[in-house]
Amino acid sequence: MAILPISLGVVPFGVIAGGAMIESGIPPQHAIAMTIVSFTGAAQLAAIDLIDQTAPVAVIVLTAVIINLRFTMYSASMAPYFRRFGALTKWLGAYVLTDEAYAISITRFRDGELSSHSQKWFYFGAAIPFWATWHLSAALGVLLGTSVLSDVSLAFAVPLTFIALLIPDLDDRPTMLAALISGVASILLGFIPFNLGFVLAVLIGITAGTAVEQRSTTQSEQPVATDTGCETT
Repeated sequence: MAILPISLGVVPFGVIAGGAMIESGIPPQHAIAMTIVSFTGAAQLAAIDLIDQTAPVAVIVLTAVIINLRFTMYSASMAPYFRRFGALTKWLGAYVLTDEAYAISITRFRDGELSSHSQKWFYFGAAIPFWATWHLSAALGVLLGTSVLSDVSLAFAVPLTFIALLIPDLDDRPTMLAALISGVASILLGFIPFNLGFVLAVLIGITAGTAVEQRSTTQSEQPVATDTGCETT
């Protein structure tokens, strides 16, 4: 039930993705296959836009990889809680991993209220319904085709979804700096074709945030000079 409000909120997002694929000339069967294989809304929308611009395959793949780099951090954070489970559970868990399922699950895991067995089922109980909601929404967008984009103004759902996920994570200086610099850089570099300005903006933001975090860690680890109070006579 914890994932239900977020699942309902992602429905317009999925419908937009499905309609955008049809508008870009992707055949319906390929659109459905792309949704199942990739299962990543933000990267999928970016890839669709680049496909529509006839961008090189390397640019499309690079953009999707950069956007999805955050999942490596999610996986590293979740790994200790899945260490005792088999490979099939880990692979399935990685496939259905999303921003929403991670945010809900990791909060409960860190509270320490769930046993290891319960943690696994809580995660899949959140991730799999979200997976199903996304695919059903995208399929609906594919069926409705381009009319969903022209007749209904749903574009607001995409930025709102990620703003809602971003704001709670801005809880320290490196993260806030990375978000700020990425946002400014994406605007300044918007003139670069094939959305490569966005890719560069993400890399710049990550680099800046990482540098600040490493500097803070180094300063905190430096020994503090103390007065021993010893005197010589």
